[in-house]
Amino acid sequence: MEITIEPWKELVIHEVLELKFDDWITQIIASARSAGGGIPTIFWAGGLAFHFATFPDTETIVQEKLKGRIHYSSVTFAIKEKFEKQVNREGGAVNFTDVTHNEIFSKLAEKLRSQSKFK
Repeated sequence: MEITIEPWKELVIHEVLELKFDDWITQIIASARSAGGGIPTIFWAGGLAFHFATFPDTETIVQEKLKGRIHYSSVTFAIKEKFEKQVNREGGAVNFTDVTHNEIFSKLAEKLRSQSKFK
């Protein structure tokens, strides 16, 4: 039996939104509270906090994935130099997961950081 590991070839992002970190945290906490609570989790890599949204796995999207292309409908990010497991603010908290070890997320963070308006 042969096992093949075939990495993704391309990540296509259809919308990018950059926010100031404190503004984004306030927005995330407010959204979590209005949805009934819980502590949301955001990814962190290379000095960047980010969250992405994907498309549903329609036939077209699955075909794209089989060709090696991932499509994110949107990515929201903010500069956050230092990694912290949790940030607490009045009214709530946000958890962070360090995904620096993931090659795609590291490259994504590098690309977004290079285009940041708030660096």
